[in-house]
Amino acid sequence: MSSGLSPRVGIVCLLALTAAACDRQSTSPGQANTAAAASPDEAVASTSAAQVGVDRSHKGEAAPATPFKDAAGKSVTLAAFKGKPVLVNLWATWCGPCVAELPTLEALAKQGTIRVAAISQDTAAAAKVPAFLKEHGAPSLTPYLDDQMALSLGWNANLPTTILFDAAGKEVWRWNGGNDWNGAAAAKLIAEAA
Repeated sequence: MSSGLSPRVGIVCLLALTAAACDRQSTSPGQANTAAAASPDEAVASTSAAQVGVDRSHKGEAAPATPFKDAAGKSVTLAAFKGKPVLVNLWATWCGPCVAELPTLEALAKQGTIRVAAISQDTAAAAKVPAFLKEHGAPSLTPYLDDQMALSLGWNANLPTTILFDAAGKEVWRWNGGNDWNGAAAAKLIAEAA
């Protein structure tokens, strides 16, 4: 009889911890705070000590040169989006708030006023991301993939995190947590990239 845990139990525990971290807001300096929001409408207090909403503390920073993959599996960076504002959404198939906002990102992308780059942070389920987008109300979003989670790790971001870059590739703001990206409040925020 063995006294150690089987590798299968260890993997299950790791997956459970990963899923539990979805949309968990930390108190790290990279997280939003209500002082960073321009108005009370732009920040919604979470149930924890951290805040969900707009974080303007990185305004003016250049988009990172961190590579991720396009739909064909080719390496791409955010520099490919320069010339028009882009809304970058970091999400994963296992993150409930991420999945809930996919249809609103789809609706925003269809408006054509801004490019939307929904970049999956999935590592194990990378192959199912294109079908997952179609099944969850976002069939026309390009299935970008960061299977190394380099963007979320580099930004110290919890999922979902959405970052607006202007046409010059400079950060305008980032939104921590889920949101309705097709609503009037989101439209007002996105207009800041003009």
